Amino acid sequence: MKAVIYERYGPPEVLHLAEVEKPTPNDDEVLIKNYATTVHVGDTRMRGFRVPRLYWLPMRIFLGLTKPKRQILGMETAGVIESVGKNITEFKKGDEVFALTGFECGGYAEYSTVSAIDGDEKKGMVVGKPSNLSFEEAAAVPAGALTALLHMQKVKVTTGTTILIYGASGSVGSYAVQIAKYYGGTVTGVCSTQNLKLVKSIGADEVIDYTKEDVTKLDKKFDVVFDAVFKFPRSQGKALLKDQGLFDSSHAKIPTPTTKDLIFLKDLIEKKKAQTCH
Repeated sequence: MKAVIYERYGPPEVLHLAEVEKPTPNDDEVLIKNYATTVHVGDTRMRGFRVPRLYWLPMRIFLGLTKPKRQILGMETAGVIESVGKNITEFKKGDEVFALTGFECGGYAEYSTVSAIDGDEKKGMVVGKPSNLSFEEAAAVPAGALTALLHMQKVKVTTGTTILIYGASGSVGSYAVQIAKYYGGTVTGVCSTQNLKLVKSIGADEVIDYTKEDVTKLDKKFDVVFDAVFKFPRSQGKALLKDQGLFDSSHAKIPTPTTKDLIFLKDLIEKKKAQTCH
C-alpha cells in the first residue's frame, strides 16, 4: 500500500511517499481503509521531535533514539472498515468510522489498524462516523474534541458557570465553546478579527478580538479561564478569576479519554449540539 512516511526527524520535507506493507489487524483490532486524515499538532511534534526538555529522553526511547520507530504518522482518521479481528463483534466490513489512532498513528496511509475494544488515546479508539459529517469533517473531530470535553468536565462547567476561552477558534477552543454551552455555561470567546463570526456562530455569548482589546484589562471576572492554545500566561488568566475560580490549560493533565467519550461526542454532533469548524 502507499503511505507517507518519515525516516528521520525534521521539517515537513522529511515526509515522502513510499510503498509499504499493508497491516493486518490483530484479534482486537479493525483494519480501516482511510478516506481522510489530519495534520494534528501531535504529528508535527513527533515528526520534528519537539517535546518538552523534561520528556526528551523517555520520548526519544519511545519514538526512536536515532530514527523514528513508527514511520507512518496520522493520529486521526476516518474511513471504512476493511476487515476485523476475530474478537470484534461491533464492526463489520463496510462500516463507516472515525478514529483516534493513538501513538501508533497510521493515518498517513491507505490502511491503518486501530484497537476496537476498550480503546483509549494511547492504543487508539474507533467509533461509527457521525451520519451528518463527511469523512473529511469526521477525521478532524477526535483529538481536539476529546481534549475539550475532558477539560470542560475537569473544571465542572454547569448551568450559570461563566467561562473565558482563550483561543476559541482553534480545534480545542471551538469544541470547548460548544461543549461549555451544552453544559449550560456562559461563554466569552477570545480570538482574532477574522474568526469573530465563527466563534459567535458556534454559541459564544460574547466574543473578544484580542488584536483590538487587551483581555487582561477586562473589568469582569470569571468562574473559569481556559487557555485552549497554551498562549495565555497563567498569571494573567488567574487575574481574571473570581474568588475560588479555576484556571485551566489545554496542556494541563486530564484523565485519559476513552471510546465512551468519543461516542458521547458523536451523539452531540448527530444531535447538532456541536459541529466541526475545521
